[in-house]
Amino acid sequence: MLSYNVADLLRSAPGTSEVFRIDTQRFVIDDDLSVAAPVQGTVRLANTGRGVLARGHLTTAFAATCSRCLADTLAPVELEFTEEALPSVDLESGEALVHEQDPEILLLDDHHELDLTATVRDAISLAEPIVVLCRPDCPGLCLTCGIDLDADPSHTHGEDDLDPRLAALVAIREQLRPPA
Repeated sequence: MLSYNVADLLRSAPGTSEVFRIDTQRFVIDDDLSVAAPVQGTVRLANTGRGVLARGHLTTAFAATCSRCLADTLAPVELEFTEEALPSVDLESGEALVHEQDPEILLLDDHHELDLTATVRDAISLAEPIVVLCRPDCPGLCLTCGIDLDADPSHTHGEDDLDPRLAALVAIREQLRPPA
């Protein structure tokens, strides 16, 4: 799915690059998290002289719930990633290469395939928004009765519904309110 054979790129001169288009309809992030829109964008693979540098720019969206009004919505996500992958075997001899300085580095497989699935999965997971809004000016729900304030913008409650601990704030609000 997000796997590229980079043997020819490794044989080319350092600095040589190729651009690939990504358009994946279904992409599962975790057991309980998947994207609700296609993962689309580009990835540029470049020969660094010692391996392959992958730089990607992707867009997708999560199915989410608005944090204010609890409506179902889509949360668009735009992300970029950069990852270097080193060969696990020598291109000419086929001998295994050891990378002791960084055991966590991304490695090409024995057939010089670069699999970016885990890299893209991590980047999308990190880009998931913490607070999702259906729109920036969403009024949310009434704190007293839970009615959707977008459906009834003039919704109010009498002063007797006010929590007594907030009475001082109401007095300040009334002082700051311009005369009608």
